[in-house]
Amino acid sequence: MTMTAEPTPATAPKAPSTTGVLDRVLKVRELAIAAVLVVMLTATQLDNSAFLSQQGIKDLLLNATILVLVAVGQAVVVITRNVDLSVGSILGITAFAAGDVLNGGGNPVLAVLLAIALGAGFGVVNGLLVSLGQVPALVVTLGTLYIIRGLDSIWIGSRQITAADLPSGFTSFGHDGLGVVPYLALLTAVVLVIAAYYLRSYRSGRDLYALGSSPEAARLAGVQVRKRILAAYVTCGALAGLAGALYLARFGNVDSGTGSGYELTVVSAVVVGGVAFTGGSGSVYGAALGALLLTSINSVLPSIGVSSVWVQAIDGILLLLAIAVDRVVALRVASLLRKRAAQTRSAHHA
Repeated sequence: MTMTAEPTPATAPKAPSTTGVLDRVLKVRELAIAAVLVVMLTATQLDNSAFLSQQGIKDLLLNATILVLVAVGQAVVVITRNVDLSVGSILGITAFAAGDVLNGGGNPVLAVLLAIALGAGFGVVNGLLVSLGQVPALVVTLGTLYIIRGLDSIWIGSRQITAADLPSGFTSFGHDGLGVVPYLALLTAVVLVIAAYYLRSYRSGRDLYALGSSPEAARLAGVQVRKRILAAYVTCGALAGLAGALYLARFGNVDSGTGSGYELTVVSAVVVGGVAFTGGSGSVYGAALGALLLTSINSVLPSIGVSSVWVQAIDGILLLLAIAVDRVVALRVASLLRKRAAQTRSAHHA
């Protein structure tokens, strides 16, 4: 008996995965930042053999630690298509709060926890205004920036906390480490890994990307939009508070002007590191690389005899380049989405 094989139905060609393309672009971008960083440090070392000495490497890591920590929190907020411009003010007021506790003979651990709690509290205020109040994040956090800075000035006035007012063990923690790796850098690395793992492995973390990609689609898909935005701002505020306590340990000197203008550097680091300002893409690892790149530039230029006035100009150029890359990637993804939709329609008609 002859058996006739049934014809295999034609299948439409598989459409390109836009998520996969975007992920590859972002990974290449992060690798490019890392490559630029390595080339820049290598060239500086060739010009100045003392630049990457044991102390030089330690200083590079210490200089980047605070910015990386705040950039991680900022990245979590920017991924949701929002921004927090109050992080510099939060860092300043929490640094002084921790110093005030230590100056009064308080426990260092309690001082750090107070700074984190205070930062998280400001994050709650920002998050509630943005999520429940439906006020644009730029307006909200610009307002809280000035409010916190005003409270800071009223509370602190002309007072100043110096290293002499702090326990020696606390300031030593801000400078010591394991070999060339400072304790502050190790702590920051732990926070970075935890944040990256959470965003990648937990549904609530992935919800932040969905929210940043399309708030309306995320809402229709059942994402708790207000809860996620609030959580992002609380995380950002808590990390800014932790950064304030570590800033105190690192520099041992805070006053009412501490952290002023820091928010602009943080946003630059996040965007340069590949976190799209329009939300929905990027990683905290990229934000950390952007922070490390910007702080390294601050160290490299004086080392090779270039005036530090060029630092801000170079930071601005990098920021514009990053925004241009984001635009190109967005156009590429939109083109792929259109092609995918066209192929889907063709397959249905066939």
